[in-house]
Amino acid sequence: MAMTMVEKILAKASGKSTVTPGENIWVNVDVLMTHDVCGPGTIGIFKKEFGEKAQVWDREKIVLIPDHYIFTADKRANRNVDILRDFAQQQNIKYFYDISDRSDFKANPDYKGVCHVALAQEGHTRPGEVLFGTDSHTCNAGAFGQFATGIGNTDAAFILGTGKLLVKVPATMRFVLNGEMPDYLLAKDLILQIIGDISVSGATYRTMEFAGQTVEKMTMEERMTLCNMVIEAGGKNGVIAADETTFKYLQGRTDKTFESFHTDENATFYSDRSYDVTKLEPVVAKPHSPDNKELARNCKDVKIDRVYIGSCTGGKTSDFLHAAKLIKGHQVKVPTYLVPATQKVYEDLFSLKHDGKTLSEIFLDAGCIEPAAPSCAACLGGPKDTFGRLNEPEICVSTTNRNFPGRMGNKQAQVYLASPYTAAASALTGYVTDPREFM
Repeated sequence: MAMTMVEKILAKASGKSTVTPGENIWVNVDVLMTHDVCGPGTIGIFKKEFGEKAQVWDREKIVLIPDHYIFTADKRANRNVDILRDFAQQQNIKYFYDISDRSDFKANPDYKGVCHVALAQEGHTRPGEVLFGTDSHTCNAGAFGQFATGIGNTDAAFILGTGKLLVKVPATMRFVLNGEMPDYLLAKDLILQIIGDISVSGATYRTMEFAGQTVEKMTMEERMTLCNMVIEAGGKNGVIAADETTFKYLQGRTDKTFESFHTDENATFYSDRSYDVTKLEPVVAKPHSPDNKELARNCKDVKIDRVYIGSCTGGKTSDFLHAAKLIKGHQVKVPTYLVPATQKVYEDLFSLKHDGKTLSEIFLDAGCIEPAAPSCAACLGGPKDTFGRLNEPEICVSTTNRNFPGRMGNKQAQVYLASPYTAAASALTGYVTDPREFM
């Protein structure tokens, strides 16, 4: 029977030869990730249901990543990290990326930063596997040809105790992207275009599979951007078939063996859409929804107060490289916040060069605010003292993934979601700006 890639992965994880969309199956979990926001709740439910002294199902398949509310004086936020630390010690969890000194992440070689990018960089995302995380953007890891999706604390607690979860097999919506990517477009434009076309509920509980020449030529980081935001269309997970690019990225990051799956030619899709990327233009998502799509050039009258470059979606090394290319030799007109996703990305800002200058030199020369320590920072609003948080009803162009009211802080603030190119161009003019004006 012909199957899609995700159907094959779930069939393997459930010990079946075939599965079909809509079928409820028990799957064996390869990796469970939780962070400082949902970890304490998950741990609480685990202890309540399995017992105070219960042991987790596999201490090597759990990854604990503090990343959301880290650099803050907020006592409750700090307590959350303490709960993770206590649990990691009790259970002897192998992968706990701790931050013990909140004033300086550089003093913490264990601290990594944003969970989704850290999972990839530390080799926890492998083709053919099943990854669950207590964060909606866990779908980011589908870029590696695996089934990765976000779950709630109760499901996560159940996995902690059993290593299994009951899952309904999602139907697959395929998006075939072909054509040479124009030099002014990035993966962020493509996913904002798609979400705008199908709406924030257009893929509810379905797999969004990305294929075609354009995707095959993408870097792993750009593929992650595509898969990261399927949840903004209601998707259960996003997926891209593993290939040489995937295997190369994983070299030296993991020594575990894995199996990669591909969609059969005659597989059945819920829907099948094609895009010629050469015909697309830079887009933004206007407030207050990721599907409120508009061409960047049609928003040039929107005066902005700040620009934010960061998050799992837009704070990877290549995102900063793209922004730096555009900003180099110019001056920003509005406060421009830079938040690297992980410690590795932070280090890249000070070592990676473009045209003879490091990325951080380019940003600082242009008048940007000095790069912050890696974390989720203002993407999720956070405590009042969070770096880059919108504490006033300001207008912000951001490379993050959501722009709901209050998402980045103030409920009256307005957030325009954009690619690193568009964010950088907007920083240079003080208005929402099509990056082609600077290319």
